[in-house]
Amino acid sequence: MLIRRAQQKDMPGICSLLEQVLMVHHNGRPDLFKANTRKYTDDELRQIIADDERPIFVAVDEGAPEGEVLGYAFCVIERYEGHNTMTDRMTLYVDDICVDEAARGKHVGTALYNHVIDYARTEGFYNVTLNVWSCNPGAQAFYEAMGMRPYRIGMETIL
Repeated sequence: MLIRRAQQKDMPGICSLLEQVLMVHHNGRPDLFKANTRKYTDDELRQIIADDERPIFVAVDEGAPEGEVLGYAFCVIERYEGHNTMTDRMTLYVDDICVDEAARGKHVGTALYNHVIDYARTEGFYNVTLNVWSCNPGAQAFYEAMGMRPYRIGMETIL
């Protein structure tokens, strides 16, 4: 398995995974997430792949056909500078991690997560953050097993 920055040729595999992760969220919160779609259009995804402020890392099977993506990690660089209440720092926000259903249990998620952490350390980030939906307890357990701890909790009242 190789983990690297996403390239345009990875788009079919990334799109398939975007559909998988959206269905996890739709099944957990159909009041918020639509079914049978994905988070980004092709044009948006092309722009994100080219954007150094929003790196996407993909795990690929080196022996598999081109475009076969086992998993991805979408990241966003957040800079806090001169903020009125927040200290100056750079945060790497993980917008989304997904492992193909067929590749689960093969430590793809762990490898992706560790790659993100190594990238953040190398680039001098203060921390790595992410949000996890409460309707996805498997993801929460995975992130806790990786050593992450809650630092902020979102709450709601449905009206």
